[in-house]
Amino acid sequence: MRPVLRTSVPVAAETLQDCDTIIDTRSPAEFAEDHVPGAISCPVLDNEERARVGTLYKQVSPFDAKKLGAALVAKNIAFHLENKFREKEKTWKPLIYCWRGGKRSGAMGHILREIGWDAKTLEGGYKAYRRYVVDSLAELPKNFTFQVIHGVTGSGKSRVLRALLAAGAQVLDLEDLAAHRGSVLGTLPERPQPSQKMFESLLLRDVLSFDAEKEIYVEGESKKIGQLQVPEALIARMRASECVLLQTGVETRVALLLDEYRHFFADPAALGVQLDCLVALHGRERVGEWKALAAAGEWPSLVARLLEDHYDAAYRRSAAHNFPHLAQARAFTLNSAEQLAIDLLARSILRARAEAVPA
Repeated sequence: MRPVLRTSVPVAAETLQDCDTIIDTRSPAEFAEDHVPGAISCPVLDNEERARVGTLYKQVSPFDAKKLGAALVAKNIAFHLENKFREKEKTWKPLIYCWRGGKRSGAMGHILREIGWDAKTLEGGYKAYRRYVVDSLAELPKNFTFQVIHGVTGSGKSRVLRALLAAGAQVLDLEDLAAHRGSVLGTLPERPQPSQKMFESLLLRDVLSFDAEKEIYVEGESKKIGQLQVPEALIARMRASECVLLQTGVETRVALLLDEYRHFFADPAALGVQLDCLVALHGRERVGEWKALAAAGEWPSLVARLLEDHYDAAYRRSAAHNFPHLAQARAFTLNSAEQLAIDLLARSILRARAEAVPA
């Protein structure tokens, strides 16, 4: 008797890793909101086609909708075969998913298997994957040990994290995943923030790559980074963790922030919009003073005023309250904005940690 080949597989880390290509057959709009990291978009119905089929289903009949849908799906799969899969070897193993693991991924999987590829579909589709992300992020952070990097705004936390990563440490860079520096002027002009769902997908991808036997360095964030929420289990674990404190002089902080805020100098109007967000907290008179410094191009003075009037006070209000181990943090001093100084500081942190932890 011929063996029955399994054509669908459950959602799991191993499933997502044990394939050559992950194919998302949903519409481009669905893919843009969230997708499995690393997946390629091969829609069997584009945004307009999906709407047409849905309207026909509701207003005419399911039968007519299926006829139209089948024709469109066949056309689009043919396009992907000709343009994206044509050069794939016979040993290629794709994993395919749609919204619920139904008709869209099933149609593509069937055709790819008929050609001779070992194509699998994801059981439950994106909906099952999304449940897996939420459930995993509620449990996995409990298994990790964090070292939380602290310091006032401009103390070089993000740069030290990158230097720690380059030195071989495990690093979770939440601000990079969120495409935001976590402050009122933290927007990145070249990188819009992902959706909340996409942020969590990227976060889980990184979490799954960590060795739970080794420490993970992370910046001491608030619950929100820009418009995105850090999952509750992760923020709770971070707040219960040991801390490392960066001590950085005002001159170095200003130099670091001048580099990070450079895009605002070319667009004072955008800067003004962001500063207006602080009117309720600081009043129009103080915000007006900041805007006057910007209008005069007094950028170092503006940054220094923002540190003194806003950022430092906000840090003092929140950090000690949210991170109870901060009072016992080992402090390290960053004396320069130069990359060499940042690299040396990162190595000092790792060396001190190695000496503190028994082999």
